[in-house]
Amino acid sequence: SQANFEEDGQKQPAVGHWKTLMPSKGSKEEPETGCQDAGGADETQSTEQLNVSRLRSSSVEIREKGSEFLKEELHKAQKELKLKDKECERLSKVREQLEQELEELTASLFEEAHKMVREANTKQAASEKQLREARGKIDMLQAEVTALKTLVITSTPSSPNRELHPQLQSPSKTVFRKGHGRNKSTSSAMVSAASQNVTPEPVSHERKEVDSILFAEFQAWKESPTLDKSCSFLDRIYREDVGPCLDFTKQELSELVRVAVEQNTLTIEPVASQTLPVVKVSAEECGGPKKCALSGLPRTCKHRIMLGDSGSYYYISPSCRARITAVCNFFTYIRYIQQGLVRQDVELMYWEVMRLRREMSLAKLGFYPSEM
Repeated sequence: SQANFEEDGQKQPAVGHWKTLMPSKGSKEEPETGCQDAGGADETQSTEQLNVSRLRSSSVEIREKGSEFLKEELHKAQKELKLKDKECERLSKVREQLEQELEELTASLFEEAHKMVREANTKQAASEKQLREARGKIDMLQAEVTALKTLVITSTPSSPNRELHPQLQSPSKTVFRKGHGRNKSTSSAMVSAASQNVTPEPVSHERKEVDSILFAEFQAWKESPTLDKSCSFLDRIYREDVGPCLDFTKQELSELVRVAVEQNTLTIEPVASQTLPVVKVSAEECGGPKKCALSGLPRTCKHRIMLGDSGSYYYISPSCRARITAVCNFFTYIRYIQQGLVRQDVELMYWEVMRLRREMSLAKLGFYPSEM
């Protein structure tokens, strides 16, 4: 060790010193030997000091290299730690985003499920309503077909039914059939039009001549009957008869009535002979028994109308009822033709259409039977 080298270096000069101070008598070579020992000790001491300095320098280098290595390792560890911190932060953000998306997806799924349930319930209610309406229309159509069979099938051009066509009877019997044989029960405009035996007034002394333009339009329509008012036949009747006949003072309500007549959803019922159901107690009633909802004039109203399933009732005067009924009779007859239920000659059907047009013209001018 360094301490031992230093102690040896300190002791050896002391030994040589004592040898020089106390030389042996009679011996001359001893001082030289002591000098030689002192010189060897100096060389040994310098060698040892050199070794110590080398050791010191090597230890310093080792320390420096070790510190540099440790610094590099520490720097690497800090970099890895920063990268791990960033990765943890990124993963935490991803986790928060996924949790938020999961919550939004869950909420949207629940909302969509509730929406589907509501839509299903709405569709079910609409289907049930359509089923009820279809059953009612089926019943109504069956009644119309039965009435039409009685009116048309039993009366053909080859063998006409004289009871249904009083103009074919003898003048003596015709006297007792004057006037319209209209039934007073009008729970529905369509059913009443089919179930009532509408018998025109005797026209035995009346001359008739077919208008070529009108007959050509009717023949063209008869080839492919339709309820589309864009065809020339119905367009003319809409302009000349249907439109003016359903043109009342209350324009907005008049438009609703026209649409209901076209869609076959208008109902006419007497006021005094029928009581409202419990479910319709709170229904809106427009006009009143002493005021017409269509004309706005003070009139005695014996009937009222309902448009579709709205639940709203409108009181109408006899004149307005006659105008609406005339239009309903016309639409009922052309629907029969469209469905192929009328099996008559084209000219006979044409004259029936003209008769219905005459009823609409008279009704819009204010002429109506007293029984209305």
